[in-house]
Formats: sequence, C-alpha cells, structure tokens
Amino acid sequence: MKMHAMAVLLALITLAGCGGAVKYPNYYTLHVPPPPDPPAQEGVRTSLAVREFRSPTYLRQGAIVYKTSPEQIGFYNYHRWAVDPREFVTNAVTERLRASGNFAQVKLYDGRSDIDYVLSGRLDKLEEVDYGGAVKVEVAISAQLTNLETGATVWTNEVSEVGTVAQRDVPTVVAEMNATMGRAIEKLLTPAPAPAGIRKN
Repeated sequence: MKMHAMAVLLALITLAGCGGAVKYPNYYTLHVPPPPDPPAQEGVRTSLAVREFRSPTYLRQGAIVYKTSPEQIGFYNYHRWAVDPREFVTNAVTERLRASGNFAQVKLYDGRSDIDYVLSGRLDKLEEVDYGGAVKVEVAISAQLTNLETGATVWTNEVSEVGTVAQRDVPTVVAEMNATMGRAIEKLLTPAPAPAGIRKN
C-alpha cells in the first residue's frame, strides 16, 4: 500500500514538473497625450454629448489583433487590452472636444435630450499588420455630428493612420498603436467641430 502511495506521489510530482509554470495574460492600456486646457468661453451656450464609439465585433473581444493578410485576422492569446478600446476612444474624443472650448458642456451620451448635438463614431481598425513588407499598425476611426433638434448631420470626418513598428514584439506594437491612435484622434478633430460654421469634410 505504501509503495502504491509513493508511486502516485512521484507521478504527481512528475506531472507538475512537466506542466511548467502557468502562463497568465499580459494586459495593456491605450493612452494618448492629454489635451490642452480649454480656452476661456465667451458666449458659448450649446451642449454636446458623445455616444460610445462602435466597432467590429472582433475588436471587442479583448485580445490584441493582428492580420497576416487583408482577409485573415489573428488574436494574441496572452496579450489583451485592459480596457475596451471603444471606451478609450470615446473618452479621449470627449476630452479633446471639451478642451476645444467650442461647447459649453461636453459629456458622455446618456440617452437624455437636454443637449444640442450628439457625436457618434466608429473605431474601424486597431490592429497589427503583418503583410506587405515591414510590420505596421493601422488605426481607422470616423465620426459624425448630429443636430438633435433637426436630426441633420452637420459634420463628418474619417481618418486612417498607419505607423511602422521598429521591432516585432507586442510591447513595441502597443507603443506604436498608442502613437498612431493619438495622431488619428488629433487628425479626426482638426479642426474640431463647432456649433457655428460647422463644415462637412
């Protein structure tokens, strides 16, 4: 009986050794430079709310995305976003619009109608691109501004930015995604939409 117990114990020790260390996911965050302080407001009375940005389903699954061809999407099993990229883009755009000074109030959309304009947007791409030469990252976002009273679209814009990755490892890829995302948001909101003289790009 003792020999049997010893054999079981040795088997368990061997299995534990063969299994190696448990691998846990690495989590990453997106960040862009903070916007400047808003200018002093004079005679600005209009308000704006920003809806949560939409995105393709595969960008909402948490894993960092890479593409080996225009048609094939892959996911890093152990490299994931700590925050939903849609939430990050929504908050970053909200902060930049608040800093523009073009609106008396800028807030996240809560379904209420006590505002003048609603900005809706879409994050179409946030991915590593592994074909066509050097490793790159691509960010594509679009947005439109709607007059809530009339339902008219008064401003639209869409941008696509590409950045080249210096070396292929996930932290470097994420760093380039941050830089490219910052450029994309700045380009999307330059010039920032304003209630007076809004133009359609």
